[in-house]
Amino acid sequence: MKNYKCVLILNFVGWVMLACPPVLAENSIQISPENIANLGVILGKPEQVKQIPVLSAPAKVVVPPTQEYIVSASQFGVIDKMNVAIGDKVVKGQVLAQLNSPDLLTLQREYLKAVSALQLSSATFQRDKKLLEEGVIADRRWQETRIQHNSFVSEVNEHKQLLEISGMTDSEITHLAKTHRLTRQLNVRAPIVGVVMERLAVAGTRIDMMAPLYRIANLDQLWLEIAIPQERMDSIKIGDRVVVENSNASAKITLLGQSVNPDNQTIVARAVLEPLHENAPLRPGQRLNTRIIQSSDKAVFKIPNTAIAQNEGKAYIFIRKPQGFLVTPITVVGKQDDQSIVSGELTADEEIAVKGAVALKANWLGLGGDE
Repeated sequence: MKNYKCVLILNFVGWVMLACPPVLAENSIQISPENIANLGVILGKPEQVKQIPVLSAPAKVVVPPTQEYIVSASQFGVIDKMNVAIGDKVVKGQVLAQLNSPDLLTLQREYLKAVSALQLSSATFQRDKKLLEEGVIADRRWQETRIQHNSFVSEVNEHKQLLEISGMTDSEITHLAKTHRLTRQLNVRAPIVGVVMERLAVAGTRIDMMAPLYRIANLDQLWLEIAIPQERMDSIKIGDRVVVENSNASAKITLLGQSVNPDNQTIVARAVLEPLHENAPLRPGQRLNTRIIQSSDKAVFKIPNTAIAQNEGKAYIFIRKPQGFLVTPITVVGKQDDQSIVSGELTADEEIAVKGAVALKANWLGLGGDE
């Protein structure tokens, strides 16, 4: 900026003090409208916003632990068939694999034995109940009959639950009780609706009890695990919004980790992803970049990065006035691509220099002129 000062000039008569032109304030630039265009200055207005981009950080898409299952063999046997492959969608109860299990025969036989014993006990129970009502038997005998009958009922329930744990359905168990036909085929079923994430065995393999066969997951709900530098952790809050770059996916932070990764000195923040549109799917294991955004209680404004001039560690913008520009300090509170979020004495009605700030800065600092 040019500062015009009073000067003394010596003429033929003597020293004469000239009239002093006005001294421009240090926070203003006097420039004609014609020279604004010559300097390449383009005007625009700041946009008031309510959210501030706080931090960009890498993240990984993960499946919540409650939505992921390892499907395993409930009995020893040989795998006859593996019915689904990686990526297949499955429904609850669908047969994923079939085993040839001799141990299943033993469980079925024990169940049928318990059912037969219960049938005999039921006949005795009904007979003694009638005799008690007629006063033929003592109450003690009736108590012994009832206790023994309850024991047989519990035994049947126990063996039925063992068959259910092995993979047999209620209808299959009922059919077994009616027909007494044993089978070595054990069906391994899906416990949830989901997608096959991993196959852990092959057909023809002899496996032990609890050997893993598949890993399946329900992908209706996913999390983001965001790596936050520990020095920035104080600026992140639960409830902050997270947007995924190059996607319309977004999430909300629900947990801030309490331990620091010693390898990269980051802390994990967990964000729950909102339901995704089909045109923007995210997949478990995917690594991506995210931007954390906070709501602002005070007025903040979005302006182009090109509108900001830096001087002595401070940021300024140039507000259009009738005689030129007013140099106004601002505070940059966030950045988003080629835009900055700033706070300051703004109303969003001002016209500011969105381009040409470098030339205006030179003029302001006296490095250029109003030419």
